[in-house]
Amino acid sequence: MMTDDNAMLKRLHELRSEHRDLDTVIERLVHHPLNQLQLQRLKKRKLQLKDEISWIETRLIPDNIA
Repeated sequence: MMTDDNAMLKRLHELRSEHRDLDTVIERLVHHPLNQLQLQRLKKRKLQLKDEISWIETRLIPDNIA
């Protein structure tokens, strides 16, 4: 279990880092919208990352409601 948690924490860190990087790239493209398709793809990827981050966080945080 600890190994799984460690792997999930590592993956969570990687996803958050990529999510932040996409923020920067998207912000630049918004100011210079030469390629709208690329911008849409990056935004879609960012949403996918957010979903995966949320999924991992719910697995790592125990549900103590009884």
